[in-house]
Amino acid sequence: MAKMEVKTSLLDNMIGVGDMVLLEPLNEETVINNLKKRFDHSEIYTYIGSVVISVNPYRSLPIYSPEKVEDYRNRNFYELSPHIFALSDEAYRSLRDQDKDQCILITGESGAGKTEASKLVMSYVAAVCGKGAEVNQVKEQLLQSNPVLEAFGNAKTVRNDNSSRFGKYMDIEFDFKGDPLGGVISNYLLEKSRVVKQPRGERNFHVFYQLLSGGSEELLNKLKLERDFSRYNYLSLDSAKVNGVDDAANFRTVRNAMQIVGFMDHEAESVLEVVAAVLKLGNIEFKPESRVNGLDESKIKDKNELKEICELTGIDQSVLERAFSFRTVEAKQEKVSTTLNVAQAYYARDALAKNLYSRLFSWLVNRINESIKAQTKVRKKVMGVLDIYGFEIFENADNSFEQFIINYCNEKLQQIFIELTLKEEQEEYIREGIEWTHIEYFNNAIICDLIENNTNGILAMLDEECLRPGTVTDETFLEKLNQVCATHQHFESRMSKCSRFLNDTSLPHSCFRIQHYAGKVLYQVEGFVDKNNDLLYRDLSQAMWKASHALIKSLFPEGNPAKINLKRPPTAGSQFKASVATLMKNLQTKNPNYIRCIKPNDKKAAHIFNEGLVCHQIRYLGLLENVRVRRAGYAFRQAYEPCLERYKMLCKQTWPHWKGPARAGVEVLFNELEIPVEEYSFGRSKIFIRNPRTLFKLEDLRKQRLEDLATLIQKIYRGWKCRTHFLLMRKSQIVIAAWYRRYAQQKRYQQIKSSALVIQSYIRGWKARKILRELKHQKRCQEAATTIAAYWHGTQARRELKRLKEEARRKHAVAVIWAYWLGLKVRREYRKFFRANAGKKIYEFTLQRIMQKYFLEMKNKVPSLSPIDKNWPSRPYLFLDSTHKELKRIFHLWRCKKYRDQFTDQQKLIYEEKLEASELFKDKKALYPSSVGQPFQGPYLEINKNPKYKKLKDAIEEKIIIAEVVNKINRANGKSTNRIFLLTNNNLLLADQKSGQIKSEVPLVDVTKVSMSSQNDGFFAIHLKEGSEAASKGDFLFSSDHLIEMATKLYRTTLSQTKQKLNIEISDEFLVQFRQDKVCVKFIQGNQKNGSVPTCKRKNNRLLEVAVP
Repeated sequence: MAKMEVKTSLLDNMIGVGDMVLLEPLNEETVINNLKKRFDHSEIYTYIGSVVISVNPYRSLPIYSPEKVEDYRNRNFYELSPHIFALSDEAYRSLRDQDKDQCILITGESGAGKTEASKLVMSYVAAVCGKGAEVNQVKEQLLQSNPVLEAFGNAKTVRNDNSSRFGKYMDIEFDFKGDPLGGVISNYLLEKSRVVKQPRGERNFHVFYQLLSGGSEELLNKLKLERDFSRYNYLSLDSAKVNGVDDAANFRTVRNAMQIVGFMDHEAESVLEVVAAVLKLGNIEFKPESRVNGLDESKIKDKNELKEICELTGIDQSVLERAFSFRTVEAKQEKVSTTLNVAQAYYARDALAKNLYSRLFSWLVNRINESIKAQTKVRKKVMGVLDIYGFEIFENADNSFEQFIINYCNEKLQQIFIELTLKEEQEEYIREGIEWTHIEYFNNAIICDLIENNTNGILAMLDEECLRPGTVTDETFLEKLNQVCATHQHFESRMSKCSRFLNDTSLPHSCFRIQHYAGKVLYQVEGFVDKNNDLLYRDLSQAMWKASHALIKSLFPEGNPAKINLKRPPTAGSQFKASVATLMKNLQTKNPNYIRCIKPNDKKAAHIFNEGLVCHQIRYLGLLENVRVRRAGYAFRQAYEPCLERYKMLCKQTWPHWKGPARAGVEVLFNELEIPVEEYSFGRSKIFIRNPRTLFKLEDLRKQRLEDLATLIQKIYRGWKCRTHFLLMRKSQIVIAAWYRRYAQQKRYQQIKSSALVIQSYIRGWKARKILRELKHQKRCQEAATTIAAYWHGTQARRELKRLKEEARRKHAVAVIWAYWLGLKVRREYRKFFRANAGKKIYEFTLQRIMQKYFLEMKNKVPSLSPIDKNWPSRPYLFLDSTHKELKRIFHLWRCKKYRDQFTDQQKLIYEEKLEASELFKDKKALYPSSVGQPFQGPYLEINKNPKYKKLKDAIEEKIIIAEVVNKINRANGKSTNRIFLLTNNNLLLADQKSGQIKSEVPLVDVTKVSMSSQNDGFFAIHLKEGSEAASKGDFLFSSDHLIEMATKLYRTTLSQTKQKLNIEISDEFLVQFRQDKVCVKFIQGNQKNGSVPTCKRKNNRLLEVAVP
């Protein structure tokens, strides 16, 4: 995707009007048309002065990249096209440079993009603030708090797939450099009624679906849950699956975010157990049962669900069952216990589920605050981000208590918005020395008073009805409203005594209407009293407090019998009113920045702009009135320097450079352009332009002048380009001519040189051939003389040889005759003795010849000298069987000796260790066969050669037998830490891998035993002597890839030093001493997520489980 053009001003290449203060004419139609035009061109942000209007595009746009962050970083607010980054940068720089606390108020209806806007603000601030390990950790924790709160506080509605069902205000705290230190989150009015009931087409909170979709089978079994959504009454089925939403992946994201924020494993498990308990509460059903006295009471149909809830929460089943069937009312010294009918039991069940989830959410917010709060006590700068529900108007009188207090909050926000906007305008006029004129606007304080007045306000009367003894219903509350508010100009009802509305049949009997600043809203009075009461029976609170589950017990402190308070708890309305008052007080101490979010259509689809829907939101957001307030005095203002820089080309005196003050240059410019004096005013640092038409006239003149300047620049550039081209051609021609002349001379020289060489070669050849002929003649003469002499010498030699042969034949004949004569004499003398010993001599001679033949054949068939060669020649004769075997044995011993004679002393030691390892581990440890082919190296780390471990080397004076990095298993949670394992002649040492610092030193006399499993893993435990100094923290549990070598060397070294054999225990279960506790280490077979690597996990205080693949 091509990089989008970076604009140098808000007014450059403007689509529609970037700042609607400049819109002309100003009415609803032009505002809507301007927003639509910009929306169609993917310009989703528009300004109203310093207010950002954001239209949800329902698609990804390439306007949030790191490059965009750099574009808007440290830039003037109006310098680039409208963007949420511009407002974020302005707020951050004001906080950092001017030491002003900031707040960013994000409002709009559900689906307008408020949550995404708050994420963009936080991500921008995280990107532009400082760097560093601690700063990055704080930023990551602040950002990762969002997925956790969204999972527990957001839900899918008909308007938005990720709708925030609570109001969130986050104070981000910074130090004097502008680096984040931490934050504090406040939540307002969680829609807890959604836990037990959801409108058609909507879902419960995300976390329920994420848990069932993404939880492992082991986790679901532990929580006693099933993956099927239809098994739970609190989950709506028509919208259980949302297109484009992967609940399983989101669950993994939430678990990871909880870990980053700082949740411990047991805390995360406790939270999920509470979520599971809420789910299962919805499956409890009741049946009516009549008592003897005629009263109806309720009984639980199936107690299996109740049993599982009690197992999850650690509550006695009988206590919780009674709390669902009876209600105890205390008054001073009296206690009255009454039975609950089926309707009351269902109300109690739902009230418990809502309170349990609501309090869990508040606990989550407080727990996150503990993790992300600033750790230092230095003075802090604060930036607040308010993401709160917008004004809500439902059709068909579906507006209830929740919409009433939401709209009350928006009335307060509108009130503070108008006040702060006017205050900001007035302060700027005073600061610039411009005369301030009073601005007429609608003050909605009368509406706020109608709702919050302590005497006759709607909330006060609602609290009064809830506290009044006797029968209290929604109808009695409405009657009281008709009496007290009948004459109020912003209140209407069918039974009102104001004669204007007596004939208004559009008002139902059970409704009242309030004229809000955003329009009339019809409220259904049904449920007002119950929702305001927000009542949870004391029996249920006490049952929850009795739970052995630590988290649940902490959520219900009022259930403690020792702290029983008979005073009625504050109502939901009064609590919310106090929260809003605190919020307003907080906002008034900060510099406000506003983001108004608009939803373009109800279909959540891109490229669709519903003008009617947008018009409705423009009205209740008060955008038109905002524009009128902003432009009531002067529509546009700009500092003198950028103004002069932008329009200086319109005047000859200021173009191209103005030498003098910028204000004087602007005065000369405006006088030259003959702009009427009443159209502008000069402030101390800015020029103020009254009418947008004046600004657009300046822009048109500037555009025309820029075209003229562009033509001039083109003309000068083309002339320069032609001259440059001519000079380049001329220079090139001179260079080419010079190179050609050089080439021609070089070629002529080469031709002359070649001719001289040819002539020289012919002359040298003639001389050489002449000398050769002379030499050949001399050689032939010498060869002839040599041949004649050789023939003569050969004749003489043959004659002498013939004489010598004749003499030798004569001598040989004499010797033969003499030998025959002597043999004849001997045969005649011994013939009489020969026949008696002939058989024995023939046998011995034959046997001797057979043995001679056997040994000669064995000489040629002897196998190789390898000791592992099993080949041996077959036996030729049966009588040689014992000789053949003995010879094989002698030969094998001889070649083994020859092979051993080749070993060095170090190799002999290695083979002795291998033999020792075979005796210790063969057929006992599954890991042993894979270690046979691996040589035992000992000091793998080469500490003597590595300068990193110089300090460690200096600290050890003994010879190092083993130096290897092992994984030391943490006693608390089963996680591993890298340590350097050192074995010397007398000690066993552990050192930190990074720093080389020695952590533990154990004398070998204190080592009593080594334990390991029989499986294919590297885990082993070193047991220490009880009472020794080294055993104060308990035994050691390690994991190593060289287990066999380490155990063998430890065994041999201990035997050498202590003269006692070290006990090697091989078992799949063994005990390890950790401080004062004995922990069982158990090895099991299991499928690993990380491949073939064994994993260790602390199951409880007495069991450490190692999963081996």
